[in-house]
Amino acid sequence: MVRQWNDKIRFRAILTICILPVRQWLVFVTNYLAWGEATAITAGAGLAAFFFSGLAWTIWYVDKRSWELQQSRFHMAAKGDAKVEFTGPLIAMNGSAAILHDKDSVIIDPFDLDSCYYGGGERRKLNQSLSSILTYSLLFFLLFWILTSLSGCLEIYEMPAGGGEQKQVQQVVVQKVVKKKYVINPFSAVLFNPPPIDQVKLQLTELTKHAYTVGYGKGKGAGFSGGTNRGVVRFIRLQYNGGDWDQDFGVGADLNLLIEYNVRTRHKVAKKTESRRIHQLANFPRGKSPPMVYMTGQRNIHVNNKEIEILREYLLDKSGMLFGDNGGSRHWHGQFFNLMKRVLPKVRPVRVPLDHDVHQIPFVIPYLPYVAPHGGKDAYGWVVDSRLVAYYHPGDIGDAWADGHAGVSAEIAELCYQLGTNIIFYAHSEYNKFLDRENLNK
Repeated sequence: MVRQWNDKIRFRAILTICILPVRQWLVFVTNYLAWGEATAITAGAGLAAFFFSGLAWTIWYVDKRSWELQQSRFHMAAKGDAKVEFTGPLIAMNGSAAILHDKDSVIIDPFDLDSCYYGGGERRKLNQSLSSILTYSLLFFLLFWILTSLSGCLEIYEMPAGGGEQKQVQQVVVQKVVKKKYVINPFSAVLFNPPPIDQVKLQLTELTKHAYTVGYGKGKGAGFSGGTNRGVVRFIRLQYNGGDWDQDFGVGADLNLLIEYNVRTRHKVAKKTESRRIHQLANFPRGKSPPMVYMTGQRNIHVNNKEIEILREYLLDKSGMLFGDNGGSRHWHGQFFNLMKRVLPKVRPVRVPLDHDVHQIPFVIPYLPYVAPHGGKDAYGWVVDSRLVAYYHPGDIGDAWADGHAGVSAEIAELCYQLGTNIIFYAHSEYNKFLDRENLNK
């Protein structure tokens, strides 16, 4: 009987231990498949399962240890080594037996029902259970907060190796050439062989076979001189508290833009998009940080002071760029501007003109495309040392990257892809210049 009980305990312990690795595996799989909502549900459900299983083990152990203490007193009384008294009529529920000669001593063992923590009434068992639940919950969430606050492992970001020029991509020119039609007088004395009057020839002059390689610096193939052979362009979205940071995340929009960027620049890109919390930007060392991170939403942005410091270091010391996209409200417009005021209090936002490099290279943007003007019709930027360290798009450009393009016209969707390509390219080109200045591209 005892062996069967021990086997059950061992089996349940193994199941409990397996919760964390199974949770992590499911999170990894759903994240790899870019199922953003499934990843969040799996992570939350796994954490809840681990919490409640740990709580069950805590209550079981406290009850077991408490009964062992009481049982030892019964044995001592049976042997005549001590006299005990039962405190309270609810013996079946309370199970409290105090040794008489220790009655006046103070017991501080939390597993002991006669501990001073639980008072002297008939609710000692209830008080012990409530205290155990409260203590376990506080310790669990304290440990969770500590682990989630840690920066984690060191990460690196490497751009694709290559080179190229920062120039505009020439557009496609389609010429329709219609041969002349001849009206012939059948009674004319002039004889000649006319062409078929309905013959039409379409002459296509394609100028998009790049007269130059899109990229920056000297190197073979499209890419960046500060990149590596294993490097790829990645699309990293920022997670933050207070809002819907993950709208159109993954396959919905980000991946579409990444694929379009690859087609338009021929740069190597990652197979999937990613997300990072703000504090995780500290994991990337100087010279191996993401040239650009993307941020969107339509509700609140809650960022603590430590995260503000990390963002400031990322933008200024690590030469990163923040791409903010208003996902659907005037409220988020104010939230993003307030965030930037905390990150860069001495830098004022300015309208980004259409003749700025970010609107000209590699594609010429004739006007700012948007899905809806949630934050106006102008792009804003925060400039430090002639470099855009943050770019704000007011009209939910991410929705235009998504499948279906949020119902906008083909022309607007195309311009949104072009603008997204320009912003990614601008951030990586400026980052390459930073590597050259700091001799960090080796």
